[in-house]
Amino acid sequence: MDYYLIISGLVLLAAIFGYINARFLKLPTTIGLMLVTILYTLAVLALSYFDDTLLKVEAELIKQIDFEVVLMDYMLSFLLFAGALHTNFSELKQQRWPIIVFATIGVVTSTFLIGTATFYLLQLLGTEINYTYCLLFGALISPTDPIAVLGILKQANAPKKLETKIVGESLFNDGVGVVLFLTLFQIASSPGETIDPMDIVQLFGQEVFGGLLLGLLVGWVTFKLLKSIDDFSVEVIITLAAVMVGTVAAHQLHLSAPLAMVMAGLMVGNDRARDAAMSETTELYVDKFWELIDILLNAILFVLIGMEMLILTYESNYIIAGLLAIPIVLLCRHVSLWLPVKVFERKLDFVPYTHTIMTWGGLRGGISIALALALSEEMNREMFLVMTYIVVVFSILAQGLTIEKVIRRLLPEGK
Repeated sequence: MDYYLIISGLVLLAAIFGYINARFLKLPTTIGLMLVTILYTLAVLALSYFDDTLLKVEAELIKQIDFEVVLMDYMLSFLLFAGALHTNFSELKQQRWPIIVFATIGVVTSTFLIGTATFYLLQLLGTEINYTYCLLFGALISPTDPIAVLGILKQANAPKKLETKIVGESLFNDGVGVVLFLTLFQIASSPGETIDPMDIVQLFGQEVFGGLLLGLLVGWVTFKLLKSIDDFSVEVIITLAAVMVGTVAAHQLHLSAPLAMVMAGLMVGNDRARDAAMSETTELYVDKFWELIDILLNAILFVLIGMEMLILTYESNYIIAGLLAIPIVLLCRHVSLWLPVKVFERKLDFVPYTHTIMTWGGLRGGISIALALALSEEMNREMFLVMTYIVVVFSILAQGLTIEKVIRRLLPEGK
């Protein structure tokens, strides 16, 4: 496999599609890139009815890219660190308790609601399936994608308190969702074997709390190193090394790398750390460097998501199940958010219709697709992959394009 050739091809496509969006469509980058990529992929599929040469070349290229490994093991840590680095820590701290509940209890509740509803939906469609496999689908589709959310909310003009809740939840719930998925995956992979509940609790606790503690350590060490020197070029390299070494350490220790990088980014990026450890020049270069990393990896990621259409198995029952899964996922998210919002709105100043806006603004993205690709054939991988892809595309295109209008309608005074 020629990695340089593959990366060059993806960057070229990202540049071309990004130019088309910036020049003609003028949509938010995330939405525009995915839309142009899907249109391009549909054109390739249409052309294949006359000449399938281009389709075969691109399908072979996509098959050589392990999307799950590329996103989960490499890209995700950089994207989450960049997102956390630019998140307002003081506002996040004020809203920490509802965010924690949304990202933990909310994800678990949503997983079981979606899994159960999907199980009965597939039964109605005549598909016999193991209930645990439906829970896996619930776990992979429940977390909102911080990459998609951060990219679109910047232009949605949401009230700051509401934006903090949505962004904060998305930064943490994907890590929790991944751990929950891995836990259920272990159960599904061992049919007939007795699973000790304490082993599940231990695995969940090790991944989540161990990841957070590792992130605190990486962030603290990075802060101390930045504070001890004043050389913007070296300090930028230190932040890059922190992400790379922290990710490797998380994988070696079997901890949650996404949660570790979120915590490290919040540690380095909060106002107190910036004032104490970075000069104005360093802060400018660090921010611009990670903004560029964010833009570049986002562009490549959403081009990859769009091109995944080339390797999907298009069966009518898969497509019907995917279309019916859209309202199920939205309704289950709404229900999972309703109780926590009602509990905390008495103590904290919540804007009206918080759970409704959070439901529509909770976008799905590459993380869900990567987890779906991790399923085995016995777990109905092809069906769940198509269902996941349909939900993700609807989420980014339909919800992403309309979230600003939804906010304006529900909050006409920008409360």
